[in-house]
Amino acid sequence: MSGTGARSAVEWLVSVAPDPEACRWEWERNPLGVTLLPAGERWDVLIVAGRLGCPALDVLSRFMGRPGPVLADFGDARTGFFVPPGTASRWIGTGVRGAGTGTWIVVPYPGRATGGVRWLVPPDGSGLLTDPALLELALHEAAAALAGDGAAPHEPGPRHPGVDDL
Repeated sequence: MSGTGARSAVEWLVSVAPDPEACRWEWERNPLGVTLLPAGERWDVLIVAGRLGCPALDVLSRFMGRPGPVLADFGDARTGFFVPPGTASRWIGTGVRGAGTGTWIVVPYPGRATGGVRWLVPPDGSGLLTDPALLELALHEAAAALAGDGAAPHEPGPRHPGVDDL
């Protein structure tokens, strides 16, 4: 990510913080490269098991080219898709956890390596989010592909560069 793209992404992300200037200052100096940001204002996050989320991201990339921001946790155990605000409260689906109004998520600094949570698709600062209808289709297609591959649910899915808590 270019320096300008990272700055734009940082500005977009910290705009939801109670004190954006203080958040940016601390975030840029945090040795872990992460901060907590509230969901529900500019975006919600739908969190799925990494075994399903990573293949769904592959499907979404085919549908949209570049989906909205996507996080992965330590060991790729979970994948978090940034979706429009309000989506988490309306989402009905087994195995999907929503982070919306009243919740906070761990967010890595865009363009900087961290020891845990990382961007699979970093924000670009434009406010682009993943369309929930396309995400639902991608999750269905990924689940169908996983069901057809003969892998047991406990087997690890494909590895993508990843974080434990979103």
